[in-house]
Amino acid sequence: MEDQEMQLKVKRVTDKFTESMYVLANEPSVALYRLQEHVRRSLPELVQHKTDMQSWEEQSQGAIYSVEYACSAVKSMTNSSLYFKSIDGLLRQTISLKEQISNSQGRRKRALDPAMLKEGGEKHSSGM
Repeated sequence: MEDQEMQLKVKRVTDKFTESMYVLANEPSVALYRLQEHVRRSLPELVQHKTDMQSWEEQSQGAIYSVEYACSAVKSMTNSSLYFKSIDGLLRQTISLKEQISNSQGRRKRALDPAMLKEGGEKHSSGM
């Protein structure tokens, strides 16, 4: 009988001890300690991810700016066809005027050449 009483007392003590350990293990301060350890272990990795994301954001912002600038340049090029047509017309006028000037100078030179030959011939013949 004493043996059974002793076993019953030991069972109660172990149950109370188990219950105390369970309460102690799940106490809020222990939970906060475990949370603090988790944050301390994972924080450096999170900081690294944040800096990587900021770097990627800066790079993507630069790429977006470049693409927007290229798009605006292409749009302005499509709008510039009017100016190119105007330049083409002015160049054609300039070429035409140059040809007219060249032709008139050619005629004047041909008109002066016979007179120059006569003067030059007289000088040569009188010199001999």
